[in-house]
Amino acid sequence: MSKQNKHGINPTRQEDFPEWYQQVIKAADLAEPSHARGCMVIKPWGYAIWENMQRVLDRRFKETGHENAYFPIFIPLSFMEKEAEHVEGFAKECAVVTHHRLEPGPDGGLVPTGELAEPYIVRPTSETIIGAKYAEWVQSYRDLPILINQWANVVRWEMRTRMFLRTAEFLWQEGHTAHATQQEAVEETERMLDVYADFAENYMAMPVLKGEKTEGERFPGAVSTYSIEAMMQDGKALQAGTSHFLGQNFSRAQEIKFQDAEGVEQFAWTTSWGVSTRLVGGLIMTHSDDDGLILPPRLAPLQVVILPVLRKDADRAGVLEYCHQLKQDLEEQQFGTERVRVKIDDRDLGGGVKKWQYVKQGVPYRLEVGPRDIADNKVFMGRRDTGEKAAVDRAAFVQTIGEQLEEVQQGLFDRALKLREDNSTRIDNSDDFRSYFTPRDPEKPEMYGGFAWCDWCPDPAVDQLLKELKVTLRCLPLGAQDSLGKCIFTGKPSQGRAVFAKSY
Repeated sequence: MSKQNKHGINPTRQEDFPEWYQQVIKAADLAEPSHARGCMVIKPWGYAIWENMQRVLDRRFKETGHENAYFPIFIPLSFMEKEAEHVEGFAKECAVVTHHRLEPGPDGGLVPTGELAEPYIVRPTSETIIGAKYAEWVQSYRDLPILINQWANVVRWEMRTRMFLRTAEFLWQEGHTAHATQQEAVEETERMLDVYADFAENYMAMPVLKGEKTEGERFPGAVSTYSIEAMMQDGKALQAGTSHFLGQNFSRAQEIKFQDAEGVEQFAWTTSWGVSTRLVGGLIMTHSDDDGLILPPRLAPLQVVILPVLRKDADRAGVLEYCHQLKQDLEEQQFGTERVRVKIDDRDLGGGVKKWQYVKQGVPYRLEVGPRDIADNKVFMGRRDTGEKAAVDRAAFVQTIGEQLEEVQQGLFDRALKLREDNSTRIDNSDDFRSYFTPRDPEKPEMYGGFAWCDWCPDPAVDQLLKELKVTLRCLPLGAQDSLGKCIFTGKPSQGRAVFAKSY
């Protein structure tokens, strides 16, 4: 039986983490299932969070020299077939368009007619169709580099879906670049991985590990795949972004060729990189609690909400005037490079109803203002991340709001980092590994260890053990040291210290 009160999320994180996650989304009014199987409707509050993510990332992409463009959602089947490994990696997830018309059927319904000469794939990713255009645009080394990003939707026909984390259709950005040299392409791959890691840590307040994927986990057709990996509150890993060095694989398949400065024909070196709306899911699972969503201030659509306390009609004009002046004063304050985002909610609803709406939606600060507060020149403050509530001096709160929001932002990061550190361990033998990933409580199979750092080498026996335990090798962390030199599973020479976890 849940111990949560009527305002909190039921069940709690400890009782049922997957269901708690779904209930946070519902309580915060972020999204809901669509009538289209496996798809979701992102509601205004959820989309506002995504828009803030877009805004920051878009600025970072342009600061690193990239431009936005848009390519078709439909990809001719023949384009996918040009790169066998690529199509194999996405074949089971593809939605395929085979007809172009609907006509009345014999039973009164509609039936597809007008079969296409060549089927179209609804894009699961755009390497092939973008590469075909790059082949037309690139003739000389002077045409390089091409640095393009697109904001788009993609479709991957997932059988088991979970809102924001894994849906049949989702929103993302995908960067696609072409370069004259291998070194430039490798540097681009690493640069964008760093952009993602910086965004995750400094905006999402979500600590991440940067690492390289193993051969079996690489993006189909890539030479190297790098990812950022974050720990959620249940100890599971979330792949939060990827950056791929594609070598010349796609340029050979798509014939992206150019003449170098010596007049010799070369194939371009390409990259791709992307993050998606699963970042919203990561934000939820990293910070939220049993009362609902908690948002880091840098991404919160609202940073302060003002709630007028209007018990008597005679007080209304004076209280609202005070609130509007308070809003103006707060909006003149700076948080980082931006003005503070403030709203007054003067709807004719009970104070408790409005208060709990903003608790569940994760607004960093709530300010309640009534006649008594005005008389004392105070506001009654509620801080979402710590639950602190207090009457505070109005002028002091306004003057320090930037510092207070920074404190919330840093506090969320520190709390998430501590959780990762407390739930990461070095494991030096296979028995301890098996024990670490065996549920402590059979009634709560979701609650177990966390990140395991182990020496590893590729081997079918290792793959079988991981499959049995439902554990994945997340990455080979960049710069990881202190290797024992032998794989803990096989005793063979280690290829490095890897991070293992159960994952989303």
